[in-house]
Amino acid sequence: MTEMVYGTIPVTKGEPVLPRWWRTLDKWTFTCVFLLFGVGMLLGLAASPPLAEKNGYGSFYYVQKQAIFGTASMMIMIMMSMMSPTTIRRLGVIGFTCAFIGLLMLPAFGTNFGKGAVRWFSLGFGSIQPVEFAKPGFVILSAWLMAASQEINGPPGKMMSFAAAVIVAFILAMQPDFGQACLILFGWGVMYFVAGAPFTLLVSMAGAVVAAGTVAYNSSEHFARRIDGFLSSDIEPNSQMDFATTAIREGGIFGVGVGEGEVKWSLPDAHTDFIIAVAAEEYGLVLVCAILLLYMTITVRSLLRLIRERDTFIRLAGTGLACMFGIQAFINMGVAVRLLPAKGMTLPFVSYGGSSILALGIGMGMLLALTRTRPQGELSDHFTPRGR
Repeated sequence: MTEMVYGTIPVTKGEPVLPRWWRTLDKWTFTCVFLLFGVGMLLGLAASPPLAEKNGYGSFYYVQKQAIFGTASMMIMIMMSMMSPTTIRRLGVIGFTCAFIGLLMLPAFGTNFGKGAVRWFSLGFGSIQPVEFAKPGFVILSAWLMAASQEINGPPGKMMSFAAAVIVAFILAMQPDFGQACLILFGWGVMYFVAGAPFTLLVSMAGAVVAAGTVAYNSSEHFARRIDGFLSSDIEPNSQMDFATTAIREGGIFGVGVGEGEVKWSLPDAHTDFIIAVAAEEYGLVLVCAILLLYMTITVRSLLRLIRERDTFIRLAGTGLACMFGIQAFINMGVAVRLLPAKGMTLPFVSYGGSSILALGIGMGMLLALTRTRPQGELSDHFTPRGR
């Protein structure tokens, strides 16, 4: 508790692994993740029974699956948070390589489940979405390359990471999955900015993204339909946006009451993309603000701890993971209130989804490992010539 209030606690040499892990862990972030998972289970109890009954399953079929995947995710997160940055780097690169191969195989072996985009591998008993696992791995790979580029005689890591970002974004756009493609580019841009990118380059990248969006709008009916729906002043009746905005408006400050919401009976994605609408309708603005506070705490606190980090790889990788986590939550909630066009992106640790919550457990475990308290030494040590 002292560390949660006052900051770091010195690590005792020879201390057992578990006590050392607990003493160096960011307990605020750790607690907030578990609270988000608890909120997700609570909202799943309200949002998923209508869909389960419609599909011929028991009322709590999706809740039970989420509990299984979520428990596995929490265990993975805890195990990964105990690892060293070197181990995290190795696993991240290996994980990205496997996920990237999966993305390449999607056109031949993937399925769209009737949603218009080939994003999943059907396993019979379930499905897997490679991009969810590619995101944390991509951050680790890019941070490693960027950090290596700053070493004497290092490789052109920044250019190599940029090439990786463009290739992954292009593959995702072909599915099409423009939301995840933008998330990958955003994560790379944040890390590149922290690594010391010139402002003119970032502006040029933003212009390139706008140009790519224009091309996508003119060539993809799926993309154009979503943008037109977002820009239209009128909401199409009986559409997902219509149901979601109505639910949020009806919820008010304190909500209509537990189990009394209607949106879950109308929205097919009430337990995934639009679960914040269920929260707003049944529990009101109070719960929505609490969820926002949890995401802000995780993101901001992680970034504050990374400011003190002097290892380039840890600083870049942690920043990328924290910012991608925060922006994914912002995108999901922004879509529900029409701040952004529909993206088909889950709300981290709250929405239903096996691939999503397992990958988030991996990513958050990496972030917790990278933000653990470590002896930093004196700043002057980093400027003292070698040999002294």
